[in-house]
Amino acid sequence: MKLLLITDAWAPQVNGVVTTLVELVKELRAHGHTVQVVHPGQFRTRPCPGYAGIDLAVSPARQVGLAIDEALPDAIHIATEGPLGWAARRHCKRQGLAFTTAFHTKFPEILQAALRVPLSWGYALFRHFHKPSSGVMMPTHGALKVLEQRGFGNLRLWTHGVDAELFRYHDQVQHYAPLGELERPVQLFVGRVSYEKNIDAFLKLDLPGTKVVCGVGPLEAGLRERYPNVRWLGLLARDELALVYASADVFVFPSRSETFGLVMLEAMACGTPVAAYPVDGPLEVLGDAQGHVSGGVLHEDLRHACLQALRVPREQARARAMQFSWPHAVQLFVSHLVPAQPAPQGVTAAN
Repeated sequence: MKLLLITDAWAPQVNGVVTTLVELVKELRAHGHTVQVVHPGQFRTRPCPGYAGIDLAVSPARQVGLAIDEALPDAIHIATEGPLGWAARRHCKRQGLAFTTAFHTKFPEILQAALRVPLSWGYALFRHFHKPSSGVMMPTHGALKVLEQRGFGNLRLWTHGVDAELFRYHDQVQHYAPLGELERPVQLFVGRVSYEKNIDAFLKLDLPGTKVVCGVGPLEAGLRERYPNVRWLGLLARDELALVYASADVFVFPSRSETFGLVMLEAMACGTPVAAYPVDGPLEVLGDAQGHVSGGVLHEDLRHACLQALRVPREQARARAMQFSWPHAVQLFVSHLVPAQPAPQGVTAAN
Protein backbone atom coordinates (compact mmCIF):
# COMPACT_ATOMS: atom_id res chain seq x y z
CA MET A 1 0.00 0.00 0.00
CA LYS A 2 1.15 3.53 -0.78
CA LEU A 3 0.03 6.02 1.86
CA LEU A 4 0.18 9.80 1.62
CA LEU A 5 0.34 11.33 5.11
CA ILE A 6 -0.28 15.07 5.45
CA THR A 7 0.65 16.61 8.79
CA ASP A 8 1.34 20.03 10.30
CA ALA A 9 3.14 18.29 13.18
CA TRP A 10 6.56 16.91 12.25
CA ALA A 11 10.22 17.08 13.28
CA PRO A 12 11.96 19.22 14.43
CA GLN A 13 8.84 19.99 16.47
CA VAL A 14 8.86 18.13 19.79
CA ASN A 15 5.52 16.91 21.08
CA GLY A 16 3.46 13.77 21.47
CA VAL A 17 1.75 14.08 18.09
CA VAL A 18 5.10 14.28 16.29
CA THR A 19 6.44 11.30 18.23
CA THR A 20 3.32 9.27 17.43
CA LEU A 21 3.42 10.06 13.72
CA VAL A 22 7.17 9.47 13.35
CA GLU A 23 6.83 6.09 15.07
CA LEU A 24 3.76 5.27 12.97
CA VAL A 25 5.61 5.98 9.71
CA LYS A 26 8.59 3.92 10.87
CA GLU A 27 6.36 0.95 11.74
CA LEU A 28 4.33 1.21 8.53
CA ARG A 29 7.52 1.09 6.47
CA ALA A 30 8.78 -1.84 8.53
CA HIS A 31 5.56 -3.66 7.62
CA GLY A 32 6.25 -3.14 3.91
CA HIS A 33 4.08 -0.09 3.22
CA THR A 34 5.28 2.93 1.24
CA VAL A 35 4.69 6.19 3.08
CA GLN A 36 5.14 9.70 1.68
CA VAL A 37 4.90 12.52 4.23
CA VAL A 38 3.85 16.10 3.44
CA HIS A 39 5.06 18.26 6.34
CA PRO A 40 5.90 21.91 7.18
CA GLY A 41 9.61 21.50 6.43
CA GLN A 42 8.74 21.37 2.71
CA PHE A 43 7.11 24.84 2.76
CA ARG A 44 7.73 28.43 3.64
CA THR A 45 6.68 28.73 7.28
CA ARG A 46 6.06 31.17 10.08
CA PRO A 47 5.92 30.57 13.86
CA CYS A 48 2.56 29.64 15.33
CA PRO A 49 1.37 32.61 17.44
CA GLY A 50 1.90 31.84 21.11
CA TYR A 51 3.64 28.50 20.43
CA ALA A 52 7.37 28.89 19.99
CA GLY A 53 8.93 25.91 18.24
CA ILE A 54 5.89 25.15 16.09
CA ASP A 55 6.10 26.47 12.53
CA LEU A 56 3.08 26.55 10.22
CA ALA A 57 3.10 26.43 6.42
CA VAL A 58 2.23 29.69 4.65
CA SER A 59 -0.17 29.55 1.65
CA PRO A 60 0.44 25.83 0.98
CA ALA A 61 -2.66 25.08 -1.13
CA ARG A 62 -1.06 24.84 -4.59
CA GLN A 63 1.96 22.83 -3.42
CA VAL A 64 -0.20 20.45 -1.37
CA GLY A 65 -2.50 19.88 -4.34
CA LEU A 66 0.45 19.05 -6.58
CA ALA A 67 1.86 16.64 -3.97
CA ILE A 68 -1.46 14.78 -3.79
CA ASP A 69 -1.88 14.63 -7.58
CA GLU A 70 1.68 13.45 -8.19
CA ALA A 71 1.73 10.86 -5.41
CA LEU A 72 -1.14 8.74 -6.79
CA PRO A 73 -1.58 7.18 -3.35
CA ASP A 74 -3.71 4.18 -2.45
CA ALA A 75 -4.83 6.00 0.71
CA ILE A 76 -4.67 9.53 2.09
CA HIS A 77 -4.51 10.39 5.79
CA ILE A 78 -4.76 13.98 7.01
CA ALA A 79 -3.30 13.88 10.50
CA THR A 80 -3.77 17.47 11.70
CA GLU A 81 -6.13 20.42 11.39
CA GLY A 82 -3.49 23.06 10.54
CA PRO A 83 -2.80 24.88 7.24
CA LEU A 84 -1.57 21.70 5.51
CA GLY A 85 -4.55 19.76 6.77
CA TRP A 86 -7.05 22.33 5.53
CA ALA A 87 -5.29 22.58 2.15
CA ALA A 88 -5.31 18.78 1.73
CA ARG A 89 -8.96 18.54 2.80
CA ARG A 90 -9.96 21.19 0.27
CA HIS A 91 -8.04 19.55 -2.59
CA CYS A 92 -9.35 16.07 -1.85
CA LYS A 93 -12.93 17.31 -1.81
CA ARG A 94 -12.39 19.16 -5.08
CA GLN A 95 -10.93 16.06 -6.74
CA GLY A 96 -13.38 13.59 -5.23
CA LEU A 97 -10.71 11.76 -3.24
CA ALA A 98 -11.57 9.91 -0.05
CA PHE A 99 -9.40 10.40 3.00
CA THR A 100 -9.20 9.73 6.71
CA THR A 101 -8.34 12.17 9.50
CA ALA A 102 -7.29 12.03 13.15
CA PHE A 103 -8.20 13.98 16.27
CA HIS A 104 -4.93 14.01 18.21
CA THR A 105 -5.34 17.16 20.30
CA LYS A 106 -8.24 18.90 22.01
CA PHE A 107 -7.55 22.21 20.29
CA PRO A 108 -10.95 23.69 21.25
CA GLU A 109 -9.84 23.51 24.90
CA ILE A 110 -6.49 25.07 24.00
CA LEU A 111 -8.20 27.89 22.09
CA GLN A 112 -10.45 28.49 25.07
CA ALA A 113 -7.54 28.57 27.53
CA ALA A 114 -5.19 30.65 25.36
CA LEU A 115 -7.54 32.97 23.48
CA ARG A 116 -10.86 32.69 25.37
CA VAL A 117 -12.56 31.25 22.27
CA PRO A 118 -15.88 29.68 23.39
CA LEU A 119 -15.67 25.90 23.49
CA SER A 120 -18.74 25.54 21.27
CA TRP A 121 -17.11 27.66 18.55
CA GLY A 122 -13.94 25.59 18.61
CA TYR A 123 -15.80 22.29 18.35
CA ALA A 124 -18.00 23.67 15.55
CA LEU A 125 -14.88 24.54 13.54
CA PHE A 126 -13.31 21.11 14.06
CA ARG A 127 -16.58 19.32 13.38
CA HIS A 128 -16.67 21.17 10.05
CA PHE A 129 -13.06 20.12 9.32
CA HIS A 130 -13.69 16.42 9.96
CA LYS A 131 -17.15 16.19 8.38
CA PRO A 132 -15.95 14.97 4.93
CA SER A 133 -13.58 12.41 6.48
CA SER A 134 -14.27 8.74 5.79
CA GLY A 135 -12.91 7.91 9.24
CA VAL A 136 -11.85 10.12 12.15
CA MET A 137 -9.29 8.21 14.22
CA MET A 138 -9.48 8.69 17.99
CA PRO A 139 -6.96 7.49 20.60
CA THR A 140 -9.35 6.93 23.53
CA HIS A 141 -12.89 5.75 24.24
CA GLY A 142 -13.48 8.88 26.32
CA ALA A 143 -12.49 11.26 23.53
CA LEU A 144 -14.65 9.29 21.09
CA LYS A 145 -17.69 9.70 23.35
CA VAL A 146 -17.02 13.44 23.69
CA LEU A 147 -16.93 13.90 19.91
CA GLU A 148 -20.05 11.78 19.47
CA GLN A 149 -21.84 14.11 21.89
CA ARG A 150 -20.52 17.08 19.90
CA GLY A 151 -22.04 15.74 16.67
CA PHE A 152 -18.94 14.27 14.99
CA GLY A 153 -19.45 11.27 12.70
CA ASN A 154 -17.40 8.39 11.24
CA LEU A 155 -15.35 8.00 14.44
CA ARG A 156 -12.82 5.16 14.63
CA LEU A 157 -10.93 4.03 17.73
CA TRP A 158 -7.16 3.88 17.23
CA THR A 159 -4.62 3.35 20.00
CA HIS A 160 -0.92 4.23 20.13
CA GLY A 161 2.22 2.29 20.99
CA VAL A 162 5.50 2.76 22.85
CA ASP A 163 9.11 2.11 21.83
CA ALA A 164 9.99 -0.51 24.44
CA GLU A 165 13.61 -0.75 23.28
CA LEU A 166 14.36 2.95 23.61
CA PHE A 167 12.45 3.25 26.89
CA ARG A 168 14.07 0.29 28.61
CA TYR A 169 12.87 -1.13 31.89
CA HIS A 170 14.83 -0.58 35.12
CA ASP A 171 13.75 -2.43 38.24
CA GLN A 172 15.37 0.25 40.39
CA VAL A 173 15.28 4.04 40.15
CA GLN A 174 18.36 5.18 38.22
CA HIS A 175 20.77 8.04 38.84
CA TYR A 176 20.86 10.69 36.11
CA ALA A 177 24.25 12.34 36.54
CA PRO A 178 23.44 15.77 34.98
CA LEU A 179 20.85 16.33 37.72
CA GLY A 180 23.29 15.64 40.51
CA GLU A 181 22.06 14.36 43.86
CA LEU A 182 18.41 15.30 44.25
CA GLU A 183 16.26 15.03 47.33
CA ARG A 184 13.95 12.04 46.91
CA PRO A 185 11.31 11.32 45.84
CA VAL A 186 11.70 12.88 42.39
CA GLN A 187 8.43 13.85 40.67
CA LEU A 188 8.83 14.32 36.92
CA PHE A 189 6.78 16.14 34.28
CA VAL A 190 7.62 15.79 30.58
CA GLY A 191 5.81 17.74 27.87
CA ARG A 192 5.21 21.15 26.36
CA VAL A 193 4.98 23.84 28.99
CA SER A 194 1.74 25.17 27.58
CA TYR A 195 -1.88 25.94 28.38
CA GLU A 196 -3.40 22.49 27.87
CA LYS A 197 -0.91 20.71 30.14
CA ASN A 198 -2.28 22.25 33.37
CA ILE A 199 1.28 22.08 34.70
CA ASP A 200 0.62 24.67 37.42
CA ALA A 201 -1.60 22.10 39.17
CA PHE A 202 1.53 19.98 39.64
CA LEU A 203 4.06 22.71 40.43
CA LYS A 204 1.97 24.25 43.23
CA LEU A 205 1.59 20.94 45.10
CA ASP A 206 3.18 20.61 48.51
CA LEU A 207 5.21 17.43 47.95
CA PRO A 208 8.32 15.98 49.56
CA GLY A 209 11.46 15.68 47.44
CA THR A 210 12.13 17.42 44.12
CA LYS A 211 10.05 18.43 41.13
CA VAL A 212 11.67 18.12 37.69
CA VAL A 213 10.27 19.54 34.43
CA CYS A 214 11.50 18.48 31.00
CA GLY A 215 10.12 20.56 28.13
CA VAL A 216 9.69 24.06 26.76
CA GLY A 217 6.71 26.16 25.77
CA PRO A 218 4.90 29.50 25.94
CA LEU A 219 4.36 29.40 29.73
CA GLU A 220 7.92 28.39 30.61
CA ALA A 221 9.38 31.81 31.47
CA GLY A 222 6.56 32.73 33.82
CA LEU A 223 6.54 29.36 35.56
CA ARG A 224 10.33 29.33 35.98
CA GLU A 225 10.05 32.68 37.78
CA ARG A 226 7.18 31.51 40.00
CA TYR A 227 8.77 28.15 40.86
CA PRO A 228 12.54 28.69 41.20
CA ASN A 229 13.02 25.50 43.24
CA VAL A 230 11.88 23.30 40.36
CA ARG A 231 14.65 21.71 38.25
CA TRP A 232 14.06 22.80 34.64
CA LEU A 233 15.77 20.64 32.00
CA GLY A 234 14.44 22.17 28.77
CA LEU A 235 14.47 19.94 25.69
CA LEU A 236 16.38 16.68 25.68
CA ALA A 237 17.18 14.11 23.01
CA ARG A 238 14.97 11.04 23.31
CA ASP A 239 17.76 8.76 24.49
CA GLU A 240 18.53 11.27 27.26
CA LEU A 241 14.83 11.54 28.02
CA ALA A 242 14.67 7.78 28.61
CA LEU A 243 17.37 8.18 31.28
CA VAL A 244 15.40 10.98 32.94
CA TYR A 245 12.23 8.87 33.03
CA ALA A 246 14.18 6.06 34.68
CA SER A 247 15.61 8.45 37.30
CA ALA A 248 12.18 9.58 38.55
CA ASP A 249 10.24 8.01 41.42
CA VAL A 250 6.90 9.05 39.94
CA PHE A 251 5.75 10.62 36.68
CA VAL A 252 3.10 13.32 37.12
CA PHE A 253 0.59 13.97 34.35
CA PRO A 254 -1.57 16.96 35.40
CA SER A 255 -3.41 17.58 32.12
CA ARG A 256 -7.19 17.28 32.03
CA SER A 257 -7.54 17.79 28.28
CA GLU A 258 -5.13 15.34 26.60
CA THR A 259 -6.60 12.89 24.13
CA PHE A 260 -4.01 10.26 25.06
CA GLY A 261 -0.70 11.15 26.73
CA LEU A 262 2.12 9.16 25.14
CA VAL A 263 4.59 10.37 27.78
CA MET A 264 2.77 8.25 30.37
CA LEU A 265 3.51 5.12 28.33
CA GLU A 266 7.15 6.11 27.94
CA ALA A 267 7.55 6.65 31.68
CA MET A 268 5.84 3.36 32.56
CA ALA A 269 7.93 1.47 30.00
CA CYS A 270 10.98 2.57 32.03
CA GLY A 271 9.27 1.34 35.20
CA THR A 272 8.18 4.75 36.54
CA PRO A 273 4.59 4.78 37.86
CA VAL A 274 2.19 7.57 36.91
CA ALA A 275 0.09 9.97 38.99
CA ALA A 276 -2.76 11.68 37.14
CA TYR A 277 -6.35 12.83 37.25
CA PRO A 278 -9.04 10.25 36.32
CA VAL A 279 -9.78 11.84 32.92
CA ASP A 280 -9.79 10.64 29.29
CA GLY A 281 -6.10 10.11 28.48
CA PRO A 282 -4.98 8.62 31.81
CA LEU A 283 -8.10 6.45 32.02
CA GLU A 284 -7.21 4.95 28.65
CA VAL A 285 -3.52 4.47 29.41
CA LEU A 286 -3.83 3.17 32.98
CA GLY A 287 -7.38 1.83 33.16
CA ASP A 288 -9.25 -1.11 31.65
CA ALA A 289 -12.87 -1.84 30.72
CA GLN A 290 -13.59 -3.08 34.25
CA GLY A 291 -12.35 0.12 35.85
CA HIS A 292 -9.12 -1.35 37.22
CA VAL A 293 -6.07 0.92 37.22
CA SER A 294 -2.57 -0.47 36.69
CA GLY A 295 0.81 1.20 36.44
CA GLY A 296 -0.03 4.23 38.56
CA VAL A 297 -2.71 6.04 40.54
CA LEU A 298 -5.61 8.17 39.31
CA HIS A 299 -7.28 10.54 41.77
CA GLU A 300 -8.99 13.94 41.78
CA ASP A 301 -6.54 14.92 44.52
CA LEU A 302 -3.30 15.02 42.50
CA ARG A 303 -1.16 15.19 45.62
CA HIS A 304 -2.76 12.01 46.91
CA ALA A 305 -2.14 10.36 43.54
CA CYS A 306 1.55 11.36 43.64
CA LEU A 307 2.11 9.98 47.12
CA GLN A 308 0.23 6.74 46.47
CA ALA A 309 1.98 6.18 43.12
CA LEU A 310 5.25 5.82 45.04
CA ARG A 311 3.91 2.47 46.27
CA VAL A 312 3.21 1.09 42.78
CA PRO A 313 5.73 -1.65 41.84
CA ARG A 314 7.93 -0.69 38.92
CA GLU A 315 7.31 -4.05 37.22
CA GLN A 316 3.57 -3.28 37.25
CA ALA A 317 4.17 0.00 35.43
CA ARG A 318 6.28 -1.74 32.79
CA ALA A 319 3.72 -4.53 32.33
CA ARG A 320 0.94 -2.01 31.71
CA ALA A 321 3.01 -0.13 29.12
CA MET A 322 3.72 -3.37 27.27
CA GLN A 323 0.00 -3.75 26.56
CA PHE A 324 0.39 -0.95 24.01
CA SER A 325 2.34 -2.34 21.06
CA TRP A 326 3.11 -0.61 17.77
CA PRO A 327 2.32 -3.70 15.65
CA HIS A 328 -1.23 -3.66 17.05
CA ALA A 329 -1.51 0.12 16.58
CA VAL A 330 -0.37 -0.15 12.95
CA GLN A 331 -2.83 -2.96 12.25
CA LEU A 332 -5.68 -0.83 13.58
CA PHE A 333 -4.52 2.23 11.65
CA VAL A 334 -4.35 0.37 8.33
CA SER A 335 -7.77 -1.19 8.92
CA HIS A 336 -9.30 2.29 9.19
CA LEU A 337 -7.80 3.63 5.94
CA VAL A 338 -9.98 3.91 2.83
CA PRO A 339 -9.11 3.77 -0.89
CA ALA A 340 -8.36 7.28 -2.11
CA GLN A 341 -10.34 6.66 -5.32
CA PRO A 342 -13.21 6.75 -5.82
CA ALA A 343 -14.61 8.76 -2.93
CA PRO A 344 -17.50 7.12 -1.05
CA GLN A 345 -20.99 8.19 -2.04
CA GLY A 346 -21.85 11.54 -0.48
CA VAL A 347 -18.36 12.45 0.76
CA THR A 348 -17.72 15.11 -1.89
CA ALA A 349 -21.05 16.74 -1.12
CA ALA A 350 -20.16 17.30 2.53
CA ASN A 351 -19.29 20.81 3.69
